[in-house]
Order: sequence, then C-alpha cells, then structure tokens
Amino acid sequence: MQLTVEFGGGLELLCDSVKVHTVNVEVPNGAQKLTMRDFLTWVHKNLIKERPEMFIKGDTVRPGVLVLVNDCDWELSGQLETTLEEKDVVVFISTLHGG
Repeated sequence: MQLTVEFGGGLELLCDSVKVHTVNVEVPNGAQKLTMRDFLTWVHKNLIKERPEMFIKGDTVRPGVLVLVNDCDWELSGQLETTLEEKDVVVFISTLHGG
C-alpha cells in the first residue's frame, strides 16, 4: 500500500531531515487492513533514524505529537485503530518547541 508520510515541527530531524516520504507498506500477515497501530510500528522501524523516544512512547506517539490522516485529527477517527487506505497522507507534527 502506497502512503505519503510527512514530518514537521522538528520531527523531520529524526528522519535524516527529510520531511516528506512516499512509502510502500505491507498489511501485516493475517490482517485484513492496515491500522495506525501497525503503521506506527513500521515508521519506528523504517523511518526513524535517531532518538525514537522523541516520537514513540509505548505503542503510540508521544504526547505533544499531532497526528493527521488526510488532514483529519486521528483522535476523531479512532487513533491507533484508524484504518489506512491506498494513497492516504499521514502527517506527524510536534507541538512542543524548545526556546
């Protein structure tokens, strides 16, 4: 499944300073669909190059990371259970900034 992943608010620094990624993600074996839970695991293993603790806490994103799926806050669509489809755009934006 082809997806677009965007990082902003400083999170791109965890991915070799690349803001936009076009990726191909396989639906996990035995699963009928790709959920955000599965996708976060994939992102952690395949895109995050340094300081993963700044992105992931447990099985979800850290507090202070806004997640949008097709410009909709994932809190409105089921968070970790949100189903992703071909050509979806997932955006991660850190709302926490140093000073």
